[in-house]
Amino acid sequence: MMEQVENKQVIFRGYIEGAPKETDMEIKISRIQLKAPKGSDSGAFLVKNLYLSCDPYMRGRMRSSFTSSYIPPFVPGQPVEGFGVSKVMDSDNPNFKPGDLVAGLTGWEEYSLIRKTEQLRKIQPNHHIPLSYHIGLLGMPGFTAYAGFHEVCSPKSGEYVFVSAAAGAVGQLVGQLAKLHGCYVVGSAGSSRKVDLLKNKLGFDEAFNYNDETDLVAALKRCFPQGIDIYFDNVGGEMLDAALLNMRDHGRIAVCGMVSLHSYHDPQGIHNLFTLVTKRITMKGFLQSDYLHLYPRFLDYVISNYKQGKIVYVEDMNEGLENAPAAFVGLFSGKNVGKQVVRVACE
Repeated sequence: MMEQVENKQVIFRGYIEGAPKETDMEIKISRIQLKAPKGSDSGAFLVKNLYLSCDPYMRGRMRSSFTSSYIPPFVPGQPVEGFGVSKVMDSDNPNFKPGDLVAGLTGWEEYSLIRKTEQLRKIQPNHHIPLSYHIGLLGMPGFTAYAGFHEVCSPKSGEYVFVSAAAGAVGQLVGQLAKLHGCYVVGSAGSSRKVDLLKNKLGFDEAFNYNDETDLVAALKRCFPQGIDIYFDNVGGEMLDAALLNMRDHGRIAVCGMVSLHSYHDPQGIHNLFTLVTKRITMKGFLQSDYLHLYPRFLDYVISNYKQGKIVYVEDMNEGLENAPAAFVGLFSGKNVGKQVVRVACE
C-alpha cells in the first residue's frame, strides 16, 4: 500500500450570517495518498496546490440558501473551495499529465483530488508572468474587469469613469483598462496608502479615501464636476447611491459586487434609483462567466500590455495555508492592498 502523507486543510464549519469570521473555518490535518484512482473512466488527477485566491464572492457560498445564487454553497465539514494554481502530481486523465500546471477551482488544502475539469485550464509557464497572476490579473478577477468594462460599460474615449474598491483585485485593472481606452478615471479606496497606490502606481487621474469623506455625493461632485459617464460598482450601498446622483445623461453602471452588504437577510435599500429614469441611465449586473468566449482575446490584450509595461498588477501575498482564513476575512474590512493571494507551497 502506498504511503500516505499529511494534508493540511481549511474546513468550512457551518453556514453564516453577516461578514465571515476566522472561526467560521478551522485547520485540520488529514492524510492522503499521492496517487490518483485508476480505471473505470475516473478521469481524476491529484494536484499539489501552490497558490489560492481569496475573493469576495466566496462569502455567498458560506450561506445555506442558494436558490437565487449562481454557485452552490460550501459543504460544512468539507474544505473551502476556490480558484487556485496547482501542479499535477498523478493522473488518470490523458489531458492532464504529472508536472502540468493548472488554474481553476480547487480545495483549500495542500493536495486535492480533481474530478471536474470544466473550469480548469492549463498554464504555460512564462518567466515574464508570475504563476500567481493566473488567479488574479489573468484569472477570474482580471477577466471580470475586462468583460465588465468593455462589454457592459460600452466605453468611449474621453468619457469620465469612476471605480469603487479601486485598489482591489478587479478595480485596479478596470482603472488601467479605462486609461488605455482614453478615459478620465477616478477611484475610491479605504486608506491613504491605497489612494497613493492608485495615483502613483496604477495611473488613475484622481483618487479619494472614502473614510475621509463626510459627504460622498459632494466628494464625487468634487472629482467629477461634469458628472460620471461610467460607474464600475464593486461596493453597492452608500457609494452607489452617491454615484447615482452624479451620473450624466445616458450613463452606464456595471454592478460587479456589493462588498458593503454585510447581511443578505437585511440588505439596505438604494434611495436614488429615480435617476435611472431622469438621466436615462443603464444599470446592469453581470458575471464574467457569461463572456467566456472573449477569454482568449482578453489574455492576448492583457499579456501584451503587461509585457509593454502599460499594465501593472498589485498583489497582497500571505504565506501558508494556515493563514488563509485571516486573509479571506480581511477582504471585508479592506485589510488587503491589491489582489489577495495565499501561497500554499513553492513549485
